[in-house]
Amino acid sequence: MEKTVAKSNTRIRLFSGTANPGLSREIAWYMGLELGKINIKRFADGEIYVQLQESVRGCDVYLVQPTCPPANENLMELLIMIDACRRASAKTITAVIPYFGYARADRKTQGRESIAAKLVANLITEAGANRVLACDLHSGQSMGYFDIPVDHVYCQPVILDYLASKKVSSNDLVVVSPDVGGVARARSFAKKLSDAPLAIVDKRRHGHNVAEVMNLIGDVKGKVAVMVDDMIDTAGTIAKGAALLHQAGAREVYACCTHAVFSPPAIERLSSGLFQEVIITNTLPVAEKNYFPQLTVLSVANLMGETIWRVHDDCSVSSIFQ
Repeated sequence: MEKTVAKSNTRIRLFSGTANPGLSREIAWYMGLELGKINIKRFADGEIYVQLQESVRGCDVYLVQPTCPPANENLMELLIMIDACRRASAKTITAVIPYFGYARADRKTQGRESIAAKLVANLITEAGANRVLACDLHSGQSMGYFDIPVDHVYCQPVILDYLASKKVSSNDLVVVSPDVGGVARARSFAKKLSDAPLAIVDKRRHGHNVAEVMNLIGDVKGKVAVMVDDMIDTAGTIAKGAALLHQAGAREVYACCTHAVFSPPAIERLSSGLFQEVIITNTLPVAEKNYFPQLTVLSVANLMGETIWRVHDDCSVSSIFQ
């Protein structure tokens, strides 16, 4: 997508939190807007202060703030930003959350556990948000945790366009889900790649952030394997899956994901030679120390900017992803 021409922008305001200002600036550039003036600071005791430095009375306000690590600080900052807009008489408040923290806590896997994704949804709603715009949620049912409209931005087109530019033949390509839970995502991805064949890494997890690869379902011998997931955290799942693919005769292995959380030791695992390329997006900021030769970072700014315009102009959002 190319830069859009600024439309009727007298009643739209775009503000950035401190979590990912680079992405916010790119979104503003695409939309032909200036980022709103806002003062966000931390007090000595860690409390967060937010002051809007321009009027938002009667405006449609969009707040860009992923709740990425440190998740609790960034979530609290978002809540206070929403509250500030509500108290300043904004007409509508949309929380633009490129990465939705706590999304993995979407159900109980053991007794007496919290469903934190629902709690966070309640907090955002109670703070005063009228709508949420989120990218590639960990599970689709998370949209139902909100009592306000949720626009789900699928970042698949950004990655697919990049893969198309590499001109990998569909005859040589197989899409791989790194676990059984991601099969629907991988199947959708494969369908957009001329119905490429699908393979599945079957694993069993022993504790949080620990994954054990068990078996490979599908044929990858002599193929270019493209592993597709919504996020990479410690990279345990995807690295063990890549090793299994190489053992099964895959010619090359690519990793594609939307959210690069990159908790240690993710970088060591991803840069160990298992992957031809690791393709991610900028829904989370990537620290300079986390760059390595095989890493490619794609921007979702144009996609998000177009989505915001369509929401603002009451146009279809789903048609972007068809």
